[in-house]
Amino acid sequence: MLSNQILHRTAQDIREITGLECSVWDVRGACLVRTSEKAIEMEQDVRAFGASGQESRIDGGEGFFLICDEEEPVYVLALRGSEEEMSLAGRMGASQLGNLILAYKERMDKNRFVQNLLLDNLLMVDVYNQARKMRIPTELKRAVFLIQAKNEGDNLIMDTLKGLYATGTRDFVTAVDEENIILVKALEEPEGYPYLAQTARILVDTLNMEAMVSVRVSYGTIVQELRDVSRSYKEADMAMEVGKVFYVDKNIFAYNDLGIGRLIHQLPASLCEMFLREVFEDQEAETFGEEELTTVFTFFDNNLNISETARQLHVHRNTLVYRLEKIEKKTGLDVRIFEDALTFKIAIMVADHMKDLENRRS
Repeated sequence: MLSNQILHRTAQDIREITGLECSVWDVRGACLVRTSEKAIEMEQDVRAFGASGQESRIDGGEGFFLICDEEEPVYVLALRGSEEEMSLAGRMGASQLGNLILAYKERMDKNRFVQNLLLDNLLMVDVYNQARKMRIPTELKRAVFLIQAKNEGDNLIMDTLKGLYATGTRDFVTAVDEENIILVKALEEPEGYPYLAQTARILVDTLNMEAMVSVRVSYGTIVQELRDVSRSYKEADMAMEVGKVFYVDKNIFAYNDLGIGRLIHQLPASLCEMFLREVFEDQEAETFGEEELTTVFTFFDNNLNISETARQLHVHRNTLVYRLEKIEKKTGLDVRIFEDALTFKIAIMVADHMKDLENRRS
């Protein structure tokens, strides 16, 4: 039902507006929130009122008002003070709490609908029927973002994103597991993939500044129909998995920009093992030191340019050549040649993929 934070804010509002002390109880007589410690003295009276079957009662400076959810009693609103305005204050307070319950249920219904939509748990006819009831547009450009905290225990992401996006029936913020927060983002007609990249950067920066949380963000392709949102979600999920394995220095992963990493991620383990044996023979990918890998990948980033790589690594040209020749002695691959450089890079990525598979099994 309603959170204690919402109940407390409502009780405080009633007290400030009416001047009456306010408390909210469950139907068994347990006090949930109160504006005065003296409210505890009303426990027996609240229980008696709950058992009476009455909708309201005012007696001796105390007022009790029943709040129902679809005719099922859920709360008792108790007021204490002057009886002059108690009836009006109680009815308005009970109405406010009833409306909050209704709004909460509508939000939860939408949340469950979006979760089932993402997980492909709905028949096609149910997608359109439920969307129509909730006034959710079925034909609208959308894309799915996955937001994952780099450190466990960061629980401010959901609240921050809901404050930014979860308003109305266009954007939705939800979760289907404990690891990822999901944003289903609606797009205007002119907005495309540059807009998705910009949104991902805004998400990273905003969560870092406002929630003090370091996150990774991935996103899928743009879909035109509500029924295809699950496809964008699966793509975003794959982008997150591939990005964490092959592009660890980045924090934004686009499904369309995964390149060869997406291909390797889908290769069977047996084929990967055979390829590694062919490339490295008796060597293991782990035998390459951090310095060697940093050298060769900087070399790749600079399009096999010896001079520019040496400048960026702050080493002499001959030192760089010596390091590259060491890799050639280990593997038989001269990474100064494009074909051998490509083979080496793919082999290292395949080795990372195999390591990730082993970690998942353990």
